[in-house]
Amino acid sequence: MTTAPRPHSPALHVADSHDLIRVHGARGNNLKDVSVEIPKRRLTVFTGVSGSGKSSLVFGTIAAESQRLINETYSAFIQGFMPTLARPEVDVLEGLTTAIIVDQERLGANPRSTVGTVTDANALLRILFSRLGRPHIGPPSAFSFNTASVRASGAITVERGAAKAVKQTYSRTGGMCPRCEGMGNVTDIDLTQLYDDSKSLAEGAITVPGYNADGWLVGIFRASGFLDPDKPIRDYTEQERHDFLYREPTKVKVDRTNVTYEGLVPRVQKSFLSKSREAMQPHIRAFVDRAVTFTTCPECDGTRLSEAARSAKIEGISIADACAMQISDLAEWIRGLDEPSVAPLLATLRDTLDSFVEIGLGYLSLDRPSGTLSGGEAQRTKLIRHLGSSLTDVTYVFDEPTIGLHPHDIQRMNDLLLRLRDKGNTVLVVEHKPETIAIADHVVDLGPGAGTAGGTICFEGSVKELRDSDTLTGRHLDDRATLKQTVRTPTGALQIRGANTHNLRDVDVDIPLGVLVVVTGVAGSGKSSLVHGSIPAGAGVVSIDQGAIRGSRRSNPATYTGLLDPIRKAFAKANGVKPALFSANSEGACPDCKGAGVVYTDLAMMAGVATTCEECEGRRFQASVLDHRLGGRDISEVLAMSVAEATEFFGSGAARTPAAHAILSRLSDVGLGYLSLGQPLTTLSGGERQRLKLATHMGEKGGVYVLDEPTSGLHLADVEHLLGLLDRLVDSGRSVIVIEHHQAVMARADWIIDLGPGAGHDGGRIVFEGTPADLVAARSTLTGEHLAAYVGA
Repeated sequence: MTTAPRPHSPALHVADSHDLIRVHGARGNNLKDVSVEIPKRRLTVFTGVSGSGKSSLVFGTIAAESQRLINETYSAFIQGFMPTLARPEVDVLEGLTTAIIVDQERLGANPRSTVGTVTDANALLRILFSRLGRPHIGPPSAFSFNTASVRASGAITVERGAAKAVKQTYSRTGGMCPRCEGMGNVTDIDLTQLYDDSKSLAEGAITVPGYNADGWLVGIFRASGFLDPDKPIRDYTEQERHDFLYREPTKVKVDRTNVTYEGLVPRVQKSFLSKSREAMQPHIRAFVDRAVTFTTCPECDGTRLSEAARSAKIEGISIADACAMQISDLAEWIRGLDEPSVAPLLATLRDTLDSFVEIGLGYLSLDRPSGTLSGGEAQRTKLIRHLGSSLTDVTYVFDEPTIGLHPHDIQRMNDLLLRLRDKGNTVLVVEHKPETIAIADHVVDLGPGAGTAGGTICFEGSVKELRDSDTLTGRHLDDRATLKQTVRTPTGALQIRGANTHNLRDVDVDIPLGVLVVVTGVAGSGKSSLVHGSIPAGAGVVSIDQGAIRGSRRSNPATYTGLLDPIRKAFAKANGVKPALFSANSEGACPDCKGAGVVYTDLAMMAGVATTCEECEGRRFQASVLDHRLGGRDISEVLAMSVAEATEFFGSGAARTPAAHAILSRLSDVGLGYLSLGQPLTTLSGGERQRLKLATHMGEKGGVYVLDEPTSGLHLADVEHLLGLLDRLVDSGRSVIVIEHHQAVMARADWIIDLGPGAGHDGGRIVFEGTPADLVAARSTLTGEHLAAYVGA
């Protein structure tokens, strides 16, 4: 895209000559001594197959070093509270500017966090209602559901010169609902899930995770003096039962140590219910789902606000009503307010809300919990605060900003990226969609393959030059799928009646079975609500959503997929030893690095350092374990294999292991043949994690597969591979339902269900059902128009 020349020529002043970000010798992850020069104040798109090194170069090298250098400008005291960042593996990095990362990481799942609180829109609304709300109830804090009302009395002496004043009371007006404490819901605990009343404390009566009979927590109950540790719970007196379940915090002495004893119910509430369900570990979440029921708070009706905060209104609208409105409607309401005393505030609030609409999030409401946003929605929500920013000459880094966007919305996102560039910023975008690659001023293509086959620069230049190049991206940039000539015949139908989750309007639809069904529509039209809300994962249904993979730097594809279990057993059987020896997290771990392969050294105020373990040389296992072999290889050599190598290794010969081979075949099917079995999950790209999850679920027995945007993070060349996999699933007798925006997937569908016509309350209806050919012929919906343009009809 052409841009107007800047008025100051670089030749005028040496300060104007720093127009490039120079990277020399980048070696992070799979990068192979990469050197590249990126123009500043331009839009640069990084392309390449998933796993080619794009994120390693952009996020792991350029953005990481920029953030590390900024952190070092803070005082040592402040740095102590910040994460320590290691210097990237690179020889030279020049011309860096402040980097602002707008990634796909889910927003914090804090139960008190909402769309309004993370974008500061709530803060502006609170000021507005404190000024204009009638009756007047107090300052902005009076409208905050995160601030409790406090009243205290006591003598506070304030000295002003010779005079002394004594204040007797202190008060703060907050907007928190006193019943639910600003959470919007109240909990009811099923006591039968907390303990087994036929057992005593000594016999392990408490069934809450972490409360082992011989553990420290149960030890406090046993030694408190309030309870008989050998008496079954059912035989407790009324007082003992109260002390066991509800006693207020009381100081007691256990083994000559002062500790606080508290009833089991308040302990469980503080330990488990103060956290968001999404942030819990799987076994904790399962316990909470069994033991706790969440119901809407009857006092505030789920608004989180006190009665006083809900009583103050502007033109009949309370702040609770405003936060519950669809943002596009709220923007219209704010635009209708005319009050000169708060004119600047109204203008700022209007701009913030208009940014939501502009970015395609007008269907959200400010009271939507931030933990429920998808990765794409979270990324666009983070972008809101930067659109009105006064900062210029900074580097904005985006990770596939078009994920979750309908083709209709991609143009909006493109316009926003260009706006950021035109303010004088450097915009770096990791992207696969040709619509966004097309607007780039400069393109950097990495590859040629993924993993060890990638990590080099295949191309640098303009979009036109990319098209003429012979790189994988250049060859596939103008790929267009063709519509199916014949479609499969359904074997039955899944009936959905009266679906009304979120914005759905009593939708009735029959989803054909035995075929490939694509559910599409603009972002916020109700696709996920229809599919996930009406087809719950369970008997016969395998649901693969966009939830993040949970795993530490010790987790890898072998542990995540369950592949390590048959491998360990095969090694144990071949050598006549225990399987636990072949786990780096168990008995076989190197004692120096505890099986991590590296030793992490915390250098206090400086960035921590990870060095390869000298004892095991990064192999993670004890030397004696590596003496045991299977098919001529030790366990560390097997974990260093790629999926493709391991598939061949475990497929025949002395190492033949059918259970391992089956899992490896599924990993190959989803295009992860290049991945190393022992590669830490934390180093995988978003697209790789999505496909790893797909490969894992493919092993489950189910007749209906539900996939949520499986093309996320896939290169143009890999989409065809995925389509082949979906076709094989259907041909094997399964039903596949895909929520998708990619036109190539729509073109290959047997049946399309299009929701809309818009988002939020403008959507929630079925606007088309039929074959892709019928959708293109009708051109009656936004999806139909874009699909017709895509296939050239």
